[in-house]
Amino acid sequence: PPQVMVSGSAMGYYGAQPRAGEPDDVEIDEQATPHDDFNHRLCRDWEAAAMPVTEYGVRLAIIRTGLVMEADGGTLAKLLTPFKLGLGGRLGDGRHYMPWIHRHDMIRIIERLLADDSLSGAFNASAPHPVTNMGFTHALARGLGRPAILPLPAKALELGLGEMSTLLLEGARMVPARLLAAGFTFDYPTLDVAFADILSRK
Repeated sequence: PPQVMVSGSAMGYYGAQPRAGEPDDVEIDEQATPHDDFNHRLCRDWEAAAMPVTEYGVRLAIIRTGLVMEADGGTLAKLLTPFKLGLGGRLGDGRHYMPWIHRHDMIRIIERLLADDSLSGAFNASAPHPVTNMGFTHALARGLGRPAILPLPAKALELGLGEMSTLLLEGARMVPARLLAAGFTFDYPTLDVAFADILSRK
């Protein structure tokens, strides 16, 4: 068998967590108690399916990934056009958290987990400074030099996307506690720094 397996999970493992300003709005590390909803159960079962490899002496590292930021794919690629046209805005009330990570740092985390024999178990792969959707919206608009004044109401998302709307309207204030404790340093720790790099190449 291989010496190590890196299995991809997601921030959805923690389920819907409190929004900014709500009671119990705290940072979510790898020891946090998940909210039992569909997203949590899906990620929980996915992670459990990887666990049997440890019975064969394989070191298992599980990555709970936030929104990966780069201009040519993922969430950001879908948002760039409306924001460039000045049509961007917050989703719902904008108070839900959006854990994110620059793709460059994501690759570095995978490389570290593959190479470091001391690291196993679950790791939050998100930048150390989580933001709300409103904070994300303002940072992207600032990076593009555009306004962001057209919010998309939660009801419109729910009507258009149904249950999938929860992926855009719920999140967790996720922090990479175990990676930071292992001495990992992020090249792009804040959105302004990340967007300055990404948008300069766009």
